Amino acid sequence: MPPMCNNMRRLPLLRHVSMFTTRNLCCLHHRLLACSFAILPGPRCVSTAVIQHVQDLSGPEQRLLSRLYEGLIGGQRASLAESITLVETQHPRKKELAQVLLQRVLAYRREKEKSNGGRPLAFRVGLSGPPGAGKSSFIEVVGKMLTGRGHKLSVLTVDPSSCTTGGSLMGDKTRMTELSRDMNAFIRPSPTSGTLGGVTRTTNEAIVLCEGAGYDIVLVETVGVGQSEFAVADMVDMFVLLIPPAGGDELQVKGIIERADLVVVTKSDGDLVVPARRIQAEYTSALKLLRRQSKSWNPRVVRASSYTSEGIPEVWAKMESYRDTILSSGELQARRRAQQKVWMWSLIQESVLSHFQMHPAVREALPALEERVTRGAISPGLAADLLLKTFTTS
Repeated sequence: MPPMCNNMRRLPLLRHVSMFTTRNLCCLHHRLLACSFAILPGPRCVSTAVIQHVQDLSGPEQRLLSRLYEGLIGGQRASLAESITLVETQHPRKKELAQVLLQRVLAYRREKEKSNGGRPLAFRVGLSGPPGAGKSSFIEVVGKMLTGRGHKLSVLTVDPSSCTTGGSLMGDKTRMTELSRDMNAFIRPSPTSGTLGGVTRTTNEAIVLCEGAGYDIVLVETVGVGQSEFAVADMVDMFVLLIPPAGGDELQVKGIIERADLVVVTKSDGDLVVPARRIQAEYTSALKLLRRQSKSWNPRVVRASSYTSEGIPEVWAKMESYRDTILSSGELQARRRAQQKVWMWSLIQESVLSHFQMHPAVREALPALEERVTRGAISPGLAADLLLKTFTTS
């Protein structure tokens, strides 16, 4: 075992997080960082340098975090919304406060899962598909059915961002009018803010907050273009692909359906029933050619109509069957553990890139190198190597 600070050798993280009183809240972030870094190798405690840059929480900050946490676990929608806003912020100090809050919610969730026999508190489902697939209509119909059955549902919709204002363009919440008025449903639209893959970097943390607030089903709807399908598949238990009857043949969407656990052909009503059946047959054939992601589950293709609600109960039955299957096989737990590592490295890459771009030496050398690249004097690869060398040596 690598060397650790003596005073950190026997201090589990859960014990620190549980000590969330006003008296010692100001030291909590220090202890969390110390526990995280104390296991790293080296002759000295690596956390020392980090802790020196973290100031004690002020009185207003202590009261803010206590209010948010108590309201969150109490199921208050306003506290949940404010907590998600806190984790979405780019303000350095507020980002630290958000991590303190998240650590407490994680500890609370672990205790609840332990009392639940180790079973996850919520079922996470990712929904994606091309524009016009009817994702919002599908979510509203399914959501109303689930809340009617006694479930608490949270919907995290990730919308494209405006290049000028940075806000959401599509406004999915405005298209779920009935579900947005349901007190057992919580809808949170978030702009992508330019994030690669169409999924915000804080979506994973918003899922944790929703689970802490008592929502047992979390739906994550993505933009449905580019890498968004792969990004959302790395943060949910089940990935569902929604395809309209005119969605194209199976060869054109092979890269998308290979991540799908369930394919739903939407708008299967009226004159579109026949083409919907054809698309269902094509996708069923295509899935047989792909390598299975799960050892215990074969992806299925079903048809449904949000307009008539035909097929909607069957879609949810397939989702429940999937959840029960991978939960009993242990795949769900293994999948979540793997996802945590994926998102840790994703955030590391994002943070390293940000530090690189803001480095004084890089910013000083960048204009001249960009000018030489645009003139064709040097290759982009050489310019990148020079910038990286500047970053590592200065």
